[in-house]
Amino acid sequence: MNDREPTRATLRRSRSPAVSPSSGPGITVYGCDADEAALFRELAPRLGVTPTITGAPVSGATAGSVNGNRCVSVGHRHRISRPALAALSRAGVRYISTRSIGYDHIDVEYAARLGLSVENVRYSPDGVADYTLMLILMAVRGAAPMVRRTDRHDYRLPDRRGRDLRDLTVGVLGAGRIGTAVLDRLRGFGCRVLAHTNRGAGAGNVPLPEVLRHSDVVTLHTPLTAATHHLLDRDRIGLLKHGAFVINTGRGALIDTDALVSALESGRVGGAALDVVEGEEGIFYADHRDRPPDTASLVRLQRLQRMPNVLISPHSAYYTERALRDTVENSLINCLTFESDHHHG
Repeated sequence: MNDREPTRATLRRSRSPAVSPSSGPGITVYGCDADEAALFRELAPRLGVTPTITGAPVSGATAGSVNGNRCVSVGHRHRISRPALAALSRAGVRYISTRSIGYDHIDVEYAARLGLSVENVRYSPDGVADYTLMLILMAVRGAAPMVRRTDRHDYRLPDRRGRDLRDLTVGVLGAGRIGTAVLDRLRGFGCRVLAHTNRGAGAGNVPLPEVLRHSDVVTLHTPLTAATHHLLDRDRIGLLKHGAFVINTGRGALIDTDALVSALESGRVGGAALDVVEGEEGIFYADHRDRPPDTASLVRLQRLQRMPNVLISPHSAYYTERALRDTVENSLINCLTFESDHHHG
């Protein structure tokens, strides 16, 4: 596996490109929330980019919204189908900037065959790293079931005492920008840290089986690729230290969810805090309070949520003001960089 975030260009943030508002290129922004839209409208004129903004995701029907722009920006919440990519290509699009670090919602190889360049954006890793530490602390202190009990006016102490983080070993899988930020924070708590990366066998790089056998907490920070799909499968979950906690703020499919459920039910895994889950597409970012569990993914998610030692949040670790500004600004810079490197004619 390769745990480096797959950034395809170094993004310049120290100085805005010198482009006048009247001469700059256009960008069509798909799947844009209100706060994203406000920032695009604020920052685009400063960088000399003309934005066309829509809340609709990319599809064959919405590809016509490109308005002649060669660059589009897309979010991570909706998978972009091959027909949608083909429609963008036919509409004259040549560049897609995804407002995320991961590419797993886009078939990058198929896009390349259509003549579409795909690039991600970098944003501050601090929000995800902070959130990861919060989930680790909540898991080892049993915070989720305690809060649920107090919500029901049951103020008794939990049956099991929490653990001090300094007494534990934490395994960090992936040492890209986010994984490194997590490692920096963990050292401040005085715990033992084991890090696994596939960048090469160097000092401090611990083999994956050893990390799994010796860690009280394992936290995942690798990108989702064919090589990392079900990185924690049934066999590797079987290597975990008995009662270990699993934390995931990367991508849901890094874990074989059925295997994790079995391990949680048997007690082999002591608990899990998951900001991402397998099959979350179409479930997260929507209100399902009155919706019956009509999909296998929703049934599996609700099964996890019924477990007292599991905490679920809806893919929100990235959701900070700083990360949003970084994402919007770097989406615009991506567009400018592409246009400057690929002049018409």
